[in-house]
Amino acid sequence: MKTQSPDQQFVVCVNNDGYSVSLERRKIYLTLPDDKAKEHDLLRVVDESGEDYLYPARFFVAIKLPQALREVFQRAA
Repeated sequence: MKTQSPDQQFVVCVNNDGYSVSLERRKIYLTLPDDKAKEHDLLRVVDESGEDYLYPARFFVAIKLPQALREVFQRAA
């Protein structure tokens, strides 16, 4: 089983303007660490395609999942 890196976090999509095929509002997504993206107010998000892409950070709200849910999400990844 994969373990969550300290830099990985989960976010909820609150806006998908212009990305309705790639992102679903109110859905939980995994982010991957990307310091260069952060400098530009972007997040690297594993989207509906299963690949990671950069999206505006303002489209998401970070959340903390209970351990049991983190494990479920990570098994599905």
